[in-house]
Amino acid sequence: MRYLYKKFLSALLTLLISSILTFVIFNVLPGDPAQVILGLDASEAQLTQLRESMDLDSPALYRYFNWLENAFQGDLGVSYKYQREVSLLIADAMKVTMQLSIYSLLLTLLISIPFGLLLVSKRDKKSFIPLSILSQVGMSIPSFCLAIFLIAIFTVQLQILPSIGYVSFLSDPIENFKSLLLPSLSIAIGASSIVVRYLNTSVQQQLKKDYVRTAYSIGLKEKAVLYQHVLRNALIPVITIVGLIVADILGGSIIIENVFNLPGIGKLITSSITSRDLPLIQALVLYLSFIVIVVNFLIDILYKVIDPRIRIK
Repeated sequence: MRYLYKKFLSALLTLLISSILTFVIFNVLPGDPAQVILGLDASEAQLTQLRESMDLDSPALYRYFNWLENAFQGDLGVSYKYQREVSLLIADAMKVTMQLSIYSLLLTLLISIPFGLLLVSKRDKKSFIPLSILSQVGMSIPSFCLAIFLIAIFTVQLQILPSIGYVSFLSDPIENFKSLLLPSLSIAIGASSIVVRYLNTSVQQQLKKDYVRTAYSIGLKEKAVLYQHVLRNALIPVITIVGLIVADILGGSIIIENVFNLPGIGKLITSSITSRDLPLIQALVLYLSFIVIVVNFLIDILYKVIDPRIRIK
């Protein structure tokens, strides 16, 4: 109970600091949101009227606390650009981003675990070096470069997968999967390389421990030692980076959604920044921070379930 209380306070503090930083940054930056909305041809009278209607003439501190009070009541405001409730805009975009994130995470696990096991099994052989280099390359190439490479192969050359657009899962599940496969792969390749690197390092550390020598001394074969004992213990510290991977996937989606023209959170963030849409960007930061906090909390619980010896403090 004490742990949950501390986590709750920590989450509130994180969300509060995130919202303050976002508000300060957008108020320090030059530019007028009213000018962005109405365009360069707007008259001064039109600009003044819009500023008053958007409460832009009020002191910054007053506007922040007014927004904070409304946010605690579930009202995140109205978008300057879209003139729709921010919560509705985010709900629509979140459907796309959550699907992309789930596909990316599943592909990350499907790629990283078999590749990691292969790398571990070849650790004393000549093939270990090229496999290790391949993992390093996957980790170092930016996701947007991978996206362009995948588009060139699967869209331009093979013409089997689309490069832009999004199809709803409810309207056509197969086309939905096809529309998100290349974006998911673009994110998953880099993320899986990180998991492979951590898994390999963790396995190498476990192989130096006494229980491994004991297992060999009682006659257990290498595969039995590796897969039944070493791998289980090696996966425990790897689980802790899943939270980082989720954050990496969310961060990667900002770029990838723009490359593939997907109507998700990434596109919404780009749009809100270019139009100085403060209510929208504040709400987006709040939502993304909340997701990362929840994922990290679930990882802590999972860590405890997998290894009961660990105490959550």
